[in-house]
Amino acid sequence: MKLLTIGGTRFSGRAFTGMALEHGHEVTVFHRGTGEDPWPDAEHIHADRAAGFDALAGRPFDAVVDLCGYVPRELRASTAVFRDAGRYVFISSLSAHRDDVRPGATEDDDVHQPPFPDTEEITDESYGPMKVASERVVLDAFGDRATIVRPGLIVGPHDPTDRFTYWVRRVAGGGDVLAPGPKDYEVQWIDARDLAAFVLLLVERSTGGTYSVVGPPVPIERLLTACRDVSGSGAELVWVSRPFLEEHGVEPWEELPLWIPQYPGFNLFDAGKAGAAGLTTRSVEETVAETLRWDRERGEQPRPMKAGLAPEREAELLADWPAEP
Repeated sequence: MKLLTIGGTRFSGRAFTGMALEHGHEVTVFHRGTGEDPWPDAEHIHADRAAGFDALAGRPFDAVVDLCGYVPRELRASTAVFRDAGRYVFISSLSAHRDDVRPGATEDDDVHQPPFPDTEEITDESYGPMKVASERVVLDAFGDRATIVRPGLIVGPHDPTDRFTYWVRRVAGGGDVLAPGPKDYEVQWIDARDLAAFVLLLVERSTGGTYSVVGPPVPIERLLTACRDVSGSGAELVWVSRPFLEEHGVEPWEELPLWIPQYPGFNLFDAGKAGAAGLTTRSVEETVAETLRWDRERGEQPRPMKAGLAPEREAELLADWPAEP
């Protein structure tokens, strides 16, 4: 197949491009070229989508995989230029759903509704609604040739956010680790390579529809224990209560990635539809091990993480946490 990726050199896009090449597809990667081009066997078009797609005008593609669309204007432009493509796959987000989505939500549960924000500034408040507005542009333009993929938190090697990597590195570092309770609080994510493999499967089968793409929920204790076991660090997990963390102004998600207890449904999505369409997910231990290996090999340590508790902040909180009887 002749495939075009908009984006495709970072994280899940990087994984998708590599897998598509391994499957023998002809891949054109449209990206800004601000970093390395990890796949020399692909055709690389260095440009910014904001400046248009003149370099690709009139080129036929069996499928377009849009990995970096965030605002409706961008999608109106790309769907117009590539309107003759056989399929348009838009990578959206589970943030398309309302923050108070119910536990066990499926693709049919409530998403953000109009009026959508009249802005192109991406904030915590605008991100989800703009993804929904962008989905609608794709569906209006491509109809049954549209595929909408809503991943949860994407994790694994080459993660630019450090959200999952924070836990892997922190627990591997040993010592007392602040762990947000309760131990059975469930968390969800999708490994970037599992997401890429699923998107490629949808492309190869020309499968339409909307899919929640996330792994099964696991207790946060299992994740942190896996981080300890894989690294062999012997870290001590210090389980701290939600009231204590709230009293001390600890930010869910940002300072304690994956932990967002005020929205109990946000780590409990039902990905059964994607599973029936072929989604498979690797084990917690495999994702942890490969993330740890990548983090140790990238040669940038020590450096501050983009997410998670600063060491001084964690130490202060642990010092204030009363030892429970």
